[in-house]
Amino acid sequence: MRIAVTGSIATDHLMTFPGRFADQLVADQLHTVSLSFLVDTLDVRRGGVGANICFGMGQLGTAPILVGAAGSDFDEYRAWLDRHGVDTGSVRISEVLHTARFVCTTDADHNQIGSFYTGAMSEARQIELQSVAERVGGLDLVLIGADDPEAMLRHTEECRTRSIPFAADFSQQIARMTGADIRTLLTGATYLFSNEYEKGLIESKTGWTEDEILDRVGHRVTTLGARGVRIDTKGGAPIVVGCAEEEAKVDPTGVGDAFRAGFLSGLAWGVSLERAAQVGCMLATLVIETLGTQEYTLRRANFMDRFTKAYGHDAAEEVQSHLK
Repeated sequence: MRIAVTGSIATDHLMTFPGRFADQLVADQLHTVSLSFLVDTLDVRRGGVGANICFGMGQLGTAPILVGAAGSDFDEYRAWLDRHGVDTGSVRISEVLHTARFVCTTDADHNQIGSFYTGAMSEARQIELQSVAERVGGLDLVLIGADDPEAMLRHTEECRTRSIPFAADFSQQIARMTGADIRTLLTGATYLFSNEYEKGLIESKTGWTEDEILDRVGHRVTTLGARGVRIDTKGGAPIVVGCAEEEAKVDPTGVGDAFRAGFLSGLAWGVSLERAAQVGCMLATLVIETLGTQEYTLRRANFMDRFTKAYGHDAAEEVQSHLK
């Protein structure tokens, strides 16, 4: 099963200031702020929802196709993804813009000053999925993740026009989208992904009830934080899967992307929705135990031991046959 993942590609530049921002602000000069902070640390991490999801799928051996836009500074990031089983042949490289970048400084009180540069992400709207399909020999599913909004709309329309099954996953972009855009992006989706808060926001912005949305999508997959995930299907009983036990809670960033990577990998293997959700929850547990969205290592023996403990021997035996 060939799965393409469209979505943002970005790097995070995270700095730590040992003092307090508040101590540097002068109350009657806030209209003309000009400050510079000497920071102690700089962490550069790979990110972007499209790249994060593909990295997880690559770790599970399902050879995802990353579709997005980056700058000429993407070479090192591309090599990393290629080495971890991701097909980056459909990433568009901008001739004039840098790869999207988040730059953030955190002070001793955990206050943050950050900026997000969209950069080359704006060129994702120029990518034709048909050319991607021709390059890889066809597409069985396209996940349309958070990206340039125009790109998300264009990819959705192309999937509908060409009868390519797609999954809608608005993620961070849902806050800026109108109800009309959301209605367009989810109609006809085989899967609709969101967390609990986003689920309510989708219903509020579209004006559609839960049942009305289920009339328009095949399956609604809602992550529930520490309570796992729920999958709803029109006319079917809901499937609820709990989380695997975590060894530590280090950083929740990227957990949702990891769940999607595991779930999509399960679909690629042809296992049941329940089993796919279990794989997603297990992979998400690895991410929450790690600082960074692509810094975890999937050790297969350890993964299967923990998966067995969480979901039982029958489930583990089925997954083991696919996890090479």
